[in-house]
Amino acid sequence: MLAVWVGTQADEAFADAWHADAASVRGGDGVAAVQSTRSKDVIPILAGAGNKGRHAEVFAKVQVGGVMLRTKPCSSRGLTSLAWNEELVFVVAEPFDEPAVLIVEARVHPGKDEIVGRVVLPLTLFEKRLDRQGTITQSQWFSLEPFGHPLRLPEATFAGRVHLRGCLEGAFHVMDEPTMYASDTRPTARQLCRPPIGVLEVGVLGAQGLAPMKTVDGRGTTDAYCVAKYGQKWVRTRTVVDSCSPRWNEQYTWEVYDPCTVLTLAVFDNCHLGSAAAGNGGAVKDQRIGKVRIRLSALDMDMVYTNAHQLVVLHPSGVRKNGDICLAVRLTCLSLASVVYLYGQPLLPKMHYIQPFTIAQLDGLRRQAMSIVAARLSRAEPPLRREVIEYMLDADSHLWSIRRSKTNFFRVTALLSGAASTVRWLADLCHWRNPATTILVHLLFVTLMCFPELILPTMFLYMSTIGVWNYRRRARRPPQMDVRLSCAR
Repeated sequence: MLAVWVGTQADEAFADAWHADAASVRGGDGVAAVQSTRSKDVIPILAGAGNKGRHAEVFAKVQVGGVMLRTKPCSSRGLTSLAWNEELVFVVAEPFDEPAVLIVEARVHPGKDEIVGRVVLPLTLFEKRLDRQGTITQSQWFSLEPFGHPLRLPEATFAGRVHLRGCLEGAFHVMDEPTMYASDTRPTARQLCRPPIGVLEVGVLGAQGLAPMKTVDGRGTTDAYCVAKYGQKWVRTRTVVDSCSPRWNEQYTWEVYDPCTVLTLAVFDNCHLGSAAAGNGGAVKDQRIGKVRIRLSALDMDMVYTNAHQLVVLHPSGVRKNGDICLAVRLTCLSLASVVYLYGQPLLPKMHYIQPFTIAQLDGLRRQAMSIVAARLSRAEPPLRREVIEYMLDADSHLWSIRRSKTNFFRVTALLSGAASTVRWLADLCHWRNPATTILVHLLFVTLMCFPELILPTMFLYMSTIGVWNYRRRARRPPQMDVRLSCAR
């Protein structure tokens, strides 16, 4: 590839073009350093005569905030260009507090890496993309800054350039909570979000029968507060000091964009009050009392639910009930047609199905999202600390456990039990275990054979009858945690 630039130093392209086949001079200490370079090359120079003739493995690392990802190593062949052709995905949130830092390193010895150069990339440089289909992000060249270490020769002043293609994706949704308990499934870009279909109103009335979480003056007590999370909105009630039956009487509202979402509430004991927290230097953590989840699809529209929900905590020894929380919940529907339409749509934005992420990428993105949420809510007033965020978002849900394995096994067994029951029922018909049932089934079969136009109406009538029967017998209150079904006992 041959690149030719014709112009003067007044041109805007001069800063990027002067490296090509030119000599660079740096004379800060009176010594002229001359190094012939080529642009768009990363030049890993091995220090020491003992490394002569060896090729270093060069890789790139990108750091955004506290997260760093790296590419696979690429073997260098003298002063040649390197190519990685890898995609690294990060979670960023506006406003962009920290830039992205790209670092190119070379592995000169096993276990020893040396920095070749780096470049700081403000996130505002990258364009925002709303759809991957039919759009190609423009790539850019960035000059690496020499880092001044033994890897590079003293005369080197140019560390090369990197070819980078980056963009801010807005068509995906990054979950900070488990998929089965998702409270928001909208795309990141606001231009792609649908209008709200309803309003969720939650009144946190109080709690009763809370278990004492600490001892003060020889008696058990609790300083309880409640945290609720739905979508991107987090709320926290005030702390009621020294009471096992606190009363908060606070009300909050959220806009609802999808009925197949979950509201999460949890009660904690504030351990940062009084002399106990001061004596520990602020190293104490708020104790979890219990958590409640309410699935919005289980609520009737425009109906007020005023119930007491059990606060349950899972411990290695089993489930522990620490009291009840009293809530008043109402889901108001703005348009019934929009709700019915959403039930026919996929859960996640369409880009998750057109170009899906891998399982490893989804886990990494979720951990990054949790870190960003924890960092920002810790600066709120009053702050929500990391242990609270991790408990609300189920940070350990990806870990394997025997209890979850047993639960999933029993769920699969229950799913297949319907087919097994049908097979047993047919076997009973063939063996005339119940003569009346066998005669009725034969009469129905002969009727449908003589009048085939009745097959579809009969099927729809049967399905409608089952649906009406299940609707009449539905639960009149939001379902709570089933200890037996969850194998928590």
